[in-house]
Amino acid sequence: MSNIPNSVQLGNNVVIEKDVIIGEHVVIGHNTILLKGTRIGDHVTIGSNCVLGIQPSINQRMRKIAKMYTQLIIESGTRIGHVASIYSGTQVGKNVFIGDHASIRENVSVGEGSVVGRAAIVELNTTIGKSCTIQTLAYVTGDTMLEDDVFIGPCVSMSNDKYMGAQDYSLKGPHIKKGAKIGNNASLLPGVTVGRNTIIGAGAVVTKDAEDNTVAAGVPAKKIKS
Repeated sequence: MSNIPNSVQLGNNVVIEKDVIIGEHVVIGHNTILLKGTRIGDHVTIGSNCVLGIQPSINQRMRKIAKMYTQLIIESGTRIGHVASIYSGTQVGKNVFIGDHASIRENVSVGEGSVVGRAAIVELNTTIGKSCTIQTLAYVTGDTMLEDDVFIGPCVSMSNDKYMGAQDYSLKGPHIKKGAKIGNNASLLPGVTVGRNTIIGAGAVVTKDAEDNTVAAGVPAKKIKS
């Protein structure tokens, strides 16, 4: 078991593997597991029944993993809800909020002050900027870029595979630029770019790039004002 500062509050049945580093004034809920190599900053709160530092695994139909990831880093002031899972190789910035049942895969970066809502899923190789909001049940596909101050509404869905596994394709999720807002239940297709400060209406299907400073809605999404 790793060294634990006296200021840390541990719930019942917490499992802490070797080579885990925990900062001062950390709170860890019941039945939570911190796996080997996890790094927890000061004043972090982790709920019950979480698993942090998971090593990814694959089968023959999944993409190959180039390396084993050795660390999950949770920076100071971050709050993690109950039943959350976060993989090794990811870095969560300062003062981030991660909701109950959320899942964040490997090789993800979450910027300072961002929110990953209840049961939201963030897939591998994704970058989330500072002060972003990803709301309840949103699905952020792998290989996605969210710049700073992006808003993702509830149940938004994204994709990164143009051919849905039918042929070779370099996986690429959406690129959502600074200040853009994506409305509830919108769907974003692989590789689309949503411009700075652009608004995508609820239920829209974004099949092509959206310009900066516009509003787009519909199926497929089209510019309705600028």
